[in-house]
Parts: sequence; C-alpha cells; structure tokens
Amino acid sequence: MSDKPPATARRRSRGGGGAARRAERTAVTFDTARYIERNIPNFEILNEEALEIIEANAETVLAEIGVNFVNNPKALERWRDAGASIEGERVRIPRGLARQLCATAPQSYTQHARNPERNVVIGGKNLVCAPVYGPPFVRDARGGRRYATMEDFRNFVKLGYMSKWLHHSGGTVCEPTDVPVNKRHLDMLQAHMTLSDKPFMGSVTDPSRAQDSVDMCGILFGKDFVQDNTVMTSLININSPMTFDDVMMGALEIYAANNQACIVSPFIVGGAMAPVSVAGTLTQVLAEVLAGIAYSQLVRPGAPVIFGAFVTSIDMNSGAPTFGTPEASQILYGAGQLARRLNLPFRSGGGLCASKLPDAQAAYESANTLNSALMGGVNFMLHACGWLEGGLVSSYEKFVMDADQLGILHKLAEGVPVDVNAQAMDAIAEVAPGGHYLGCAHTQANFQSAFWRSQVLDYKPFETWDEEGARDTQALAAERVTKLLDTYQQPALDPAISEALDAYVAEKKAAMPDAFM
Repeated sequence: MSDKPPATARRRSRGGGGAARRAERTAVTFDTARYIERNIPNFEILNEEALEIIEANAETVLAEIGVNFVNNPKALERWRDAGASIEGERVRIPRGLARQLCATAPQSYTQHARNPERNVVIGGKNLVCAPVYGPPFVRDARGGRRYATMEDFRNFVKLGYMSKWLHHSGGTVCEPTDVPVNKRHLDMLQAHMTLSDKPFMGSVTDPSRAQDSVDMCGILFGKDFVQDNTVMTSLININSPMTFDDVMMGALEIYAANNQACIVSPFIVGGAMAPVSVAGTLTQVLAEVLAGIAYSQLVRPGAPVIFGAFVTSIDMNSGAPTFGTPEASQILYGAGQLARRLNLPFRSGGGLCASKLPDAQAAYESANTLNSALMGGVNFMLHACGWLEGGLVSSYEKFVMDADQLGILHKLAEGVPVDVNAQAMDAIAEVAPGGHYLGCAHTQANFQSAFWRSQVLDYKPFETWDEEGARDTQALAAERVTKLLDTYQQPALDPAISEALDAYVAEKKAAMPDAFM
C-alpha cells in the first residue's frame, strides 16, 4: 500500500496548508530570544600595568580615605567586627580585606522567572537586557512629555513582555506619580508579576519595601523557593563619592539576607561626583564597589551581587550630564576588566542619551553605549531601551526603537560561523562568474535566517515610502507601540496566586495612610 494520500486528500492538505500559512502571518504571535551568549572576545582597553595601578589606588582610598556608612549603626558594627577602623561614620578598610570578602560572592547566578523558559543566567559570557529604570516623566508622539502614571507603567511592562530581544522586565520602568509614594511599589511589583512572565527587579526605596518585594515573591514563587533561589535582581546605588546611605544599604541587607541579588552600582557624573580623568574615576568606582559588595558578604556570605558602573561625564558649559561619549565608553571597558578580575558579573551600558526626542542625537548616543556594552563584557544591561532626556523620560517610541536594535547585539554576539554551510562553496560554484545568488540553492535554503531584520525601520523604495505617508522613524515606532499594546495578551497565572497578590496589596495599602513625599 502506498504511503501517499489520495489526490483529493492531497488537494485538501495543500489548501489547508495555505490557510494555515495565511493564519500564521496574521496571528498574534511573539517570542522572546534567549539571553545573549557571547561568542566574541571582550574589548580590553587597559594593560596589566594600568589595572594594577588602579587596583592599588582603590585599596589606598579604602584604607586611608575610607567610605561613609551613614545612619547605619549595624553596618558600622559589622565592619568593626570584620577588622575595619571606624571613626564616626567613616569606615577605613585595611588593604585586601574588601577583596577577600568579595571572594565569597558567586561568579554567576540564575535569576528565575515565573515562566522557567524565561530564566536568565547573569555572569560569564552572558548579556541580559532590561529596560529603562526610574524616570518620573513619559513621552509619546500623541501626548508629548508628561508625568508618568500607573497606566503608563503597565503599558511599559506590556511592551517589555512583547519585545523579542528584551530578556528582563526591569523594575521602575517609569515612576507612577498618580499613586502614593509609600504604596506605588506594591502596584509596580504586582504589574511585573502579573502582566509579564519575565524576571523582574524589586523595590529599593525603603527597607520595608524591599521586604514587601520578598514577601510578594513568596506568594508568586513559594517562600521556600525564594530562600533557595534568586528571583529578583535589584539596583543599589552608591551616593558617590564614597557614601553608603541607610536607605539603599537597608534594602541591600534585606535582599542579601534573603538570597536575592543586588547590583552594587556607583552613580557617577564625572567631573561632579568623581575626577574628570578616566583612571581617577575607575579608581573611585572600584573602591566604592569593593566596599559595597564586601558589605553584602558581611550580611550573608555567598549572596549574589553584580559589580555595577553607571558613569557619564558632565558638559562643562551647562553642567548637564552627557551620554554616549568616548570617555564613558573607556570607563565602561575598564570597569568590565576590573569586574572580571574580581570574578563578578558586571552591569553597565544601556540606550543612554541626553536628547529630548527620539531623534538622531538619541540614536547616535544610544548606539555608542549599546555597542560598548556588548564589546565591554556587560552581563546585565539596565536602561537597554526607552531612556530619553538623561533618564528623566521613558519614551514609548524610543522603547520599541531600542528594543528592536537589541536584536543587532544578538547577531553580533554570535560571531562569524565558518562551518560548511557558512563557507557557501556550493553557492559560489553554482553561480559561477557573471551570475547572481538570488535564486541559487544556498540562498533559498538560508534567506529566512541569513540576515537580521528590523521590525521598526523602513527599507522600502522611496516611491513606496512616500505613498505610505513618508513616515519618519518616530512615526513608525508609534505605530509599532500601538500594534504591540493592541495585540498584548496577558500570560496565564494561577488564579489562587493572583488572588493572594491582590489580597496582600490591598491589606498593605489599607494599613497606612497615603504619602506623596
């Protein structure tokens, strides 16, 4: 008996296949790329002598100048017990002690998402991309610049969930000013937990809010799972120069004690909060990070941490921060080398710009930093998409523009394959002199995956582009924002977990009056 179906069945099959293909082209589909795994070398800007000088100078800063731990008697007690010298709130750390303490931090860790397929491994040769963090304003093509609302926040979480090249939901993707300060973290966390199934960040604006983050994760993942696994990576900024405040350190203490990851990151505008020289800034960055990560290990040896470096320069004419500058890239490259010598994951980079609009300035400045982050060995890139106006604005259009461009980083990170298919000798022989490759077998077999393709930018001929309204990139991005939000579908969540999160948020909100300061 033949395996071939009857002719009528074959005709129905072909018709069904065509319908299926048409349905596939019009269906609401999206996928998320796995975090980037580099198959290319890191760019190393500093030689061994320079690295040793910076490391020695950082030890001098810690031992002779010291760092401040303000309003935190427990931190001073921990440092005293570890062998540091305490004078008031100034902590002087003997040479080698901070580095010795940092040695217990893991070289990499897995951050679990509620959908295990979205888990990310932070460290090694990996790069995890997370969206913009912290702006009080938002901007879109229709409404212009305005204060962010909770609706905006939820929209950005949805856009992040729908973005293929974005691996992480982030944290404060904008600051919803229509919700009381002391309660908004609850709504923000709930949005990340319910509107996306990608990994997310916790709250750091008060130790009690960090504890709420841990408790809500206990509902989402299970309390035991949270204690045994990392489910949040949260941002702990140092008040440069060399000051560790009780709010950020209080949040770090909560997260470290509960096995949750922290990015220990100086926040530096060079020339204002650090020296104007690259080497001087790297010295301060290393001293601050050593002290901060060492402290996390005093709280709990083995607590997961990331060596953070957020450094930009200052415009000496206006005093405003600048982004995408060569000095910022040099600091990023150097900080990456210092982090790797400590065997720690590294955070830096992002789609950073000073532009007020998602225009050419924004594109140039963002591209400079995004490419530096890839080449400099960044493992966790916050602000990967959506950043505008020096971090004051989360832009809808720039969010999707940047998220689209992250696909280029994935492609570059693959390196250049040289297997038999990549060598394409059969194609060269088939086409021969004077031919073309459009119809050859190798092109037909590889055209769908050979080249990275943008989902935002326009490559049409002028006539077609003109007939379709001569839209610029911002207009194309606005259209994509609308499409993504219109086609968003919420990922499934156990109703019992959803109800428990609702109850927790309602109870916490009812227990305190509104505060807007």
